[in-house]
Amino acid sequence: MSLSTRTSLRITAATVGAVLLATGCNAAADKGGSDGDKGAKAFTLVTPDPVAQNEFLKLAVSGVKSAAKAQGGGTPKVFQSSDTSSRQQNVQSAVDSAPDVIALVGFEFADIAAQQAEAHPKQQFLLVDACTKKTYKNVTCAVFREHEAVYLAGAEAGLLTKSKKVGAVDVLDTPQFRRYSEPFAAGAKKVQPKAKSRTLFVGGQSPFNDAARAKDQAATLGSGGADQVMAAAAGGNTGVFQAAKSGGFKAYGVDANQCLTSPGNVVDNVLKKTDVAVEKGIAQILKGKGGTTVSYGLKEGGMSLTALEPGLADSQCLIADHKDVLKRVESLRDDIVAGKLTVHDPAA
Repeated sequence: MSLSTRTSLRITAATVGAVLLATGCNAAADKGGSDGDKGAKAFTLVTPDPVAQNEFLKLAVSGVKSAAKAQGGGTPKVFQSSDTSSRQQNVQSAVDSAPDVIALVGFEFADIAAQQAEAHPKQQFLLVDACTKKTYKNVTCAVFREHEAVYLAGAEAGLLTKSKKVGAVDVLDTPQFRRYSEPFAAGAKKVQPKAKSRTLFVGGQSPFNDAARAKDQAATLGSGGADQVMAAAAGGNTGVFQAAKSGGFKAYGVDANQCLTSPGNVVDNVLKKTDVAVEKGIAQILKGKGGTTVSYGLKEGGMSLTALEPGLADSQCLIADHKDVLKRVESLRDDIVAGKLTVHDPAA
C-alpha cells in the first residue's frame, strides 16, 4: 500500500504531453490514446487521486508511458480520480474504451477491479499496490515489500544517530502502514542495539495530506530526543521536513527523491518504484502470463533507496557524505536479496 503523495522525477511539460490526461470521467470512447495511434497497443491508467505533486502516481504515469514505448503502444490515457464516485466512473470509462490493459493504482480499486473483472472477463486489468480478495484470470496484481527498503533506511538512522533515539511519523496505525515505521526501528536496532524508537501517527480526517499535523508529530519526536525521523506522512511529509529544519534533526523521505525538496534535512529516501511495477506488469500480461500476483522488493528492483541508485552524488541527500554507512547498508541489502536476512513484515 502506498503513501498517497504517494524529487528527482517530475512530470515535465514533455511528459504530460506524452499521455492523454483526463480528470473525473472524461474518458474517450475510442481504443488508444489519440487518432494517430489507432491499431496500436492501448493502455489506460486510472489513479485514485489527482496526480499533481503525488510522487507515487507520477511514477505510475512514467511507467505506463514507458510500457507504451516498449510495447509499441499508442499514447496512453491517464484518468485522474478524486473520490469514490469518480474512481468508479473512470474505471467504467476505461472498460468502455477496451484497451489492451487497464492499470489501476491503489487499494481503493480492489473492489472495483473485482466487480469489473467479473463483468468483463476478456478485459485485462493490472492492479498495482493492492490485490483482489479472489483470484481472477484477467487481474494481475503487483504488490510491494516496502518493509525491506524501510529496514535499510532504519539501519542508516541507527548508524547516524547520536542520541540513540529514532522515530517515525506514520499516516495511520494499521498493519500496512506500519511497514514504514516498525522496520525502520528494527533496522536501527540491528546496527545500534541501544537505539530506542517511537512512532506517532497523523490520523484525523486527512491523514494523507495534513502537513500541519505531521509537523506537530515530528516536532514532538524531535523534542523527545529523536535525531533521525522517518517521514511516512504522505502529503504531510513537507511538515516533517519543516520540523526537521527547525528542530535540528534529520528526516527520511519516501517514493521519490525528497532530498531535493528540503536540502540539508533529508538523509535518504525509501523508493517505491511504481513505474517498474506498471511497465513489467503490462509486459507480463501481454506475454500471456497474467492472472497472478507479483511481489516487488529489493531483489526485483521494485524497492530501493536513493543511496543505492545511480546519481547519488547529485541527489542532495545527506547519506552521500557517509560512505562508511552506505557500505554497511549495501551489505545488509545484499543479505536480504540473498535470503540470508529476513525483514519482518508487519502486514503479514
